[in-house]
Amino acid sequence: QVQLVESGGGLVQPGGSLRLSCTASGSIFSINAMAWCRQAPGEQRELVAQITSGGSTNYADSVKGRATISRDNAKNTVYLQMNSLKPEDTAVYYCDADVVLYFHGSHYASAYWGQGTQVTVSS
Repeated sequence: QVQLVESGGGLVQPGGSLRLSCTASGSIFSINAMAWCRQAPGEQRELVAQITSGGSTNYADSVKGRATISRDNAKNTVYLQMNSLKPEDTAVYYCDADVVLYFHGSHYASAYWGQGTQVTVSS
């Protein structure tokens, strides 16, 4: 099985910064794309940023210029650096990974989610 564990959330003042981390562990052969999504109360989950195994990235318009997604493939870890935080960034942030497993001579790809980490931007 595969587990994704996020960390780095918390209470931040408007204009502040934080760095989220997410590490995947388990029977992993490789990881394709990794992403961060968020869900605010009463809202649908939305994509914040995504990074491919080759390092290509894309961002939601709402965070462009303020967020940087990166990954360490050797550690199966993805990061999200968020700067100039706004109250509207308040949400639970989830890590998502497209994991390739290897069993009995075959590869299987499946998506896994972390449990989420709360980010609150407030003075």
